[in-house]
Amino acid sequence: MTPFFAELLGTMLILILGEGVVANSLLNRTKGNNAGILAITTAWALGVFIGVVVAGPYSGAHLNPAVTLGFALSGQFPVEQIFPYISAQMLGAALGSILIWAVYYDHFKITDDTSAKLATFCTFPQIRHTLTNFSCEFLGTFVLMFVVLYITGGSIVLTEHDTTLPVGLGSIGAIPVAFTVWGIGLALGGPTGYAINPARDLAPRLMHSLLPMGKKESSRWDYAWVPILAPLCGAATATLLYTLLQTI
Repeated sequence: MTPFFAELLGTMLILILGEGVVANSLLNRTKGNNAGILAITTAWALGVFIGVVVAGPYSGAHLNPAVTLGFALSGQFPVEQIFPYISAQMLGAALGSILIWAVYYDHFKITDDTSAKLATFCTFPQIRHTLTNFSCEFLGTFVLMFVVLYITGGSIVLTEHDTTLPVGLGSIGAIPVAFTVWGIGLALGGPTGYAINPARDLAPRLMHSLLPMGKKESSRWDYAWVPILAPLCGAATATLLYTLLQTI
């Protein structure tokens, strides 16, 4: 399996479990209606777990443009591979969203709460305040990237076709990453829904705007820049701080 397909498949698996649990919790007449924040954060964490397990041996399992940027800034990942990785992550997130829409299609049709349907696809704040919304996404991704860098310890390599390719999460095992994401969701998921991953938010938001599902509200594109830019800034800051601390 190529790194491109591994990133696509791993990200798709994250979205299947993550968006699936939101749909199960929020849409009408599902078996898991009103399951709550603990169920949602747990399923997202488990989605990361299986995504890393599948993609790790082949791509390093970044599964997140912010993580890809962080590893590139740290010197552990070649800059020329940034675009292919992010492209794969975006495609995987879009495919995961389409699959959840198909599985829950009947429930989308009978759900009148347009915010619940949008929340299945992407994030938005309950209280719109740009600075605090940005800060929440920034901090969540900062924690993710900072912890991941300390777990990997800067010794990430993938041997493929007799070449060595610096990568990311796959070499550390999936469990610590999943626990990190779980903790972030429980602690910081309240204000914005903790995207902490530009691909996880942007591609599904695009699918929400394109897919038929009966009555639906705006995809809230005026907010979409926050879960894109804030995670990228958070990951970059975490990487710079980590690099600085290694020199002390």
